[in-house]
Amino acid sequence: MAKKSKPIGQRTVIGFDFGKKYIGVAVGQEMTGFASPLGSIKANDGIPHWDSLANYLQEWQPDFIVVGLPLNMDGSEQQLTLDAKKFGNRIAGRFGLKVEFQDERLTTADAKEQLFSRGGYKNLTKDNIDAESARLIIESFFEQSYG
Repeated sequence: MAKKSKPIGQRTVIGFDFGKKYIGVAVGQEMTGFASPLGSIKANDGIPHWDSLANYLQEWQPDFIVVGLPLNMDGSEQQLTLDAKKFGNRIAGRFGLKVEFQDERLTTADAKEQLFSRGGYKNLTKDNIDAESARLIIESFFEQSYG
């Protein structure tokens, strides 16, 4: 899946909001600094349905991946943080893509707030929340990296 890399600022990125049962997915463009939620992938105790994940990578041909790191509020790591790192490392190994990690504290709360403001309670489905969280992870990565 390796390909000629695009210049910084013109790359496509796929972001993942890691979870034990569902992993949110979004795609972003460095040029605009914005991302769009795509959906979520089912996972079994943090192991994704690899074919579903591969389909997103095939469709969007990302230049790199951003995985949200679920840290404790004080910035310390928890078991889920280690699981998210393992998930990112597996993607790097399996697909040969560069993986970046991004602090994702408060993204789920932000995602719920933004979804609610756009569509009320009916917008707060698990799939929407996970994908929206992945979108926010990408955008906060862009802000931190290029902001």
